[in-house]
Amino acid sequence: MVQERTEQLFALCIENKDCEDLEKRKIYQVLRDDEAAKEGYLRVIDESGEDYLYPESYFILVQLPSEAREALGVASI
Repeated sequence: MVQERTEQLFALCIENKDCEDLEKRKIYQVLRDDEAAKEGYLRVIDESGEDYLYPESYFILVQLPSEAREALGVASI
């Protein structure tokens, strides 16, 4: 059986205007949401621990090495 490998996405918050559950300069896990992306939003797991849509302009997508993902407690797929 072949297991599909899904790339984990992360984003650095650069803006949090009117968003109490985001902290600037913090890295957040991003969940794929093609429909939201078409509208200019990212689905992000925020400080509440839940995923919500935020303007993609509030973030810069970043690639993290496996050691950093492990330190953040994100399981590899």
